[in-house]
Amino acid sequence: MAPGELPRKVASPTLTVLLCLGLCWGLWDQAQTGTLPKPSIWADPSPMVTKRSRVTIWCQASLQADNYYLYKDRLIVPLETLNTSRDSSNKAGFSITSMSSHNVGKYQCAYQIGEILSQPSDLLPLVMTGQHEAPSLSANPGPVVALGGNVSLSCSSSWPRGSFRLLKEREADVPQHLEWMFRRERGQGIFHVDPVNTSHAGTYRCYVSPQSYLDSWSHPSDPLHLQVTAMPGSLVLSGDNLTLQCHSETGFDRFALTKDEKLRAPQHLEGQPSPNFFLGPVSHTHGGQYRCYCGHKNSSTWSAPSAPLGVLITGIYEKPSLSARPGTSVKNMTLQCRSEIWFDTFYLSKEGSLAPPQVLHLQDRAIPYQVNFTLSPMTSDLEGTYQCYSSNSNSSYLLSQPSDPLELLISVSNSQDYTMENLIRLGISALILMVLGVLLFQARHRQGRPQDAAGTYT
Repeated sequence: MAPGELPRKVASPTLTVLLCLGLCWGLWDQAQTGTLPKPSIWADPSPMVTKRSRVTIWCQASLQADNYYLYKDRLIVPLETLNTSRDSSNKAGFSITSMSSHNVGKYQCAYQIGEILSQPSDLLPLVMTGQHEAPSLSANPGPVVALGGNVSLSCSSSWPRGSFRLLKEREADVPQHLEWMFRRERGQGIFHVDPVNTSHAGTYRCYVSPQSYLDSWSHPSDPLHLQVTAMPGSLVLSGDNLTLQCHSETGFDRFALTKDEKLRAPQHLEGQPSPNFFLGPVSHTHGGQYRCYCGHKNSSTWSAPSAPLGVLITGIYEKPSLSARPGTSVKNMTLQCRSEIWFDTFYLSKEGSLAPPQVLHLQDRAIPYQVNFTLSPMTSDLEGTYQCYSSNSNSSYLLSQPSDPLELLISVSNSQDYTMENLIRLGISALILMVLGVLLFQARHRQGRPQDAAGTYT
């Protein structure tokens, strides 16, 4: 094939594997591109491949294609290929039978129909794991964290230079990435989670890669299980994992959990040795009020119930809207939560706050259904991101999806309005006193002039 010449059309759908020296990317510059949508690309079983394992890179077009091309770092890759998928004529696979460091990199694919070459797919980073010694992973202050609290996940390794990656199991998100930090003679990367929500609960592992081989990762660290415990009035998204923790300063070794019980202790409790009660993935049945009991394994007697803990399950209904409106004075502001669907209870929460959400009940049943949350006084403590939820009073523990977040900023000028008002008032008062003083001085001066004149003519 001459430089710049398009791949020739073939009679049947096959995979053409070509090796070109720096000219491959020029095909898109000189071919008729832009009329065919880009294909999708993925790795099976995963884009993270253990050393010497097999992986297949799949390229799927929206139409039946004549040829498929796989590019690694913008060069066509000479790989063993599979023709087309048995279950689809618009998909083809490129196989790597034994993963090595030569196969890591960023892949793209394209397809050809007639004389037209499609746009390239999105980039697919392919990395190899198991090349280096595993790092260690720990949580500070610990793996059990209160909802809305802070936790740091620390990945440590003896490698002198490189990068850390933190991954959560069964998550499709791109792994978090952090460059090395040095503490004494060991590299340490710290991933901060602030504030913690229920979606952060799960199992984590970290990897390390040396600076010169960033796509060759170490063995994974031992798993770290992060548990998120609820606070009173906790908002928990449906489908998330949640752990309720029963805490006592006395040395109990049995713990029991009840839901929606009255203040009278239930007649029969089944205890467990651990104070952590794992709930998840939570559904609408988990909404309610919980209490825990403590006891000793050699006794049938249970303690008095703990204070109730309300768990609110969100994501059940359609989301309301949240907007900011001026308050009745410069000292307050109103956040209006509004729904087109009938709800009679509304909640307002502030991101990162440990306080339970504010609750208001609907007063006016006219459409649209809305309530106004008043924030006062307007100080910097009120700054933050707010969301509201709607609910029905007959199922008060089941809430809607959260509204779009509303960020509230308190400017310095606003916070100084009260000081300026006082200064203006003082200035006006001083001016009035000054004017009165001048008038009084002039009046006394005029009264003294006739006496002076009489003395002159005597």
